Amino acid sequence: MSYVIRSAKPSDLQSIYEMAKLTGGGFTNLPPDRKALRAKLDRAEASFASDREYPSDELYLMMLEDTETGEVRGTCQIFGQVGQRWPFYSYRIGTDSKHSEQLGRTFHAQVLMLSNDLNGSSEVGGLFLHPAARAGGLGLLLARSRYLFIARHRARFGDRILAELRGVIDEAGGSPFWDGVAGKFFGMSFQEADQFNAVHGNQFIADLMPKHPVYIAMLPETARSVIGVPHPTGRAAMRMLENEGFAFENYIDIFDGGPTMTARTDQVSSIRDAQHVEVTRVADGLDDGADALIATGRLADFRCCFGKVGEGGSIDAATARLLQIDTGDTISWIGR
Repeated sequence: MSYVIRSAKPSDLQSIYEMAKLTGGGFTNLPPDRKALRAKLDRAEASFASDREYPSDELYLMMLEDTETGEVRGTCQIFGQVGQRWPFYSYRIGTDSKHSEQLGRTFHAQVLMLSNDLNGSSEVGGLFLHPAARAGGLGLLLARSRYLFIARHRARFGDRILAELRGVIDEAGGSPFWDGVAGKFFGMSFQEADQFNAVHGNQFIADLMPKHPVYIAMLPETARSVIGVPHPTGRAAMRMLENEGFAFENYIDIFDGGPTMTARTDQVSSIRDAQHVEVTRVADGLDDGADALIATGRLADFRCCFGKVGEGGSIDAATARLLQIDTGDTISWIGR
């Protein structure tokens, strides 16, 4: 396989813009807006060049490239720490209990509470795979490469990590959750709010969103039925997150109601189980080697691909070419 994950470059603007147009809306981290995408690429370039060895407001943007054709076929993102530039808002599903002595009954009502609980967490997101490349495990390569990047730069990330999954979007590109909840307070459609958030951030939520709890029972059924439900195209991503140790802990996206998955960073499987070794041998064939995801390089030089790893730090020659490494270089790997 000729695919490799690499850091994004300014010249990737057209490729990432073409992918953004295919997302179908509700994909805040990948808006089909050239100016916003250019700003993301500039921010990523500065983040890769930063010498900060602690969690901060960095964006690491990576691309999936077919090295045989030079085509970009996917992208993913990692945020060093959310909630620094502007507050990171979620709805937390809670319970409001009331008891009546006269009736002899206790009532439990589910409520949505605007929350900043996840401020300071790191985030993985922005994963998109071109429809023409949705085979051969490339989605898994994109997703898990982010954890190997974190493992190789652990000091730059927080102790908690989150992933927001896109919620249910209707055929017209609207959000039943937005229409039933936040849309009533903002005077704009879901598409307008989502686009504004992607370009300007969500401070406008703090300015306009009511701070009191929203009782779920008072919402229309169209909104209630999609709370915490991922978009159909995100179900596989949710399973991958669960396999890594992420869990749904009653946080949802304030725009579309999609689930926010969280985990302790050091307990994410692909971070916890990553092995870090020096390459001792590059072999033409490793028939007895383990199928693996293999990463190397720091920051802008980071690269990751599928390959084979043998005993004592040996790797196959095809992998060495994709990663542009030789004996004496260090790799981080996890079993495929």
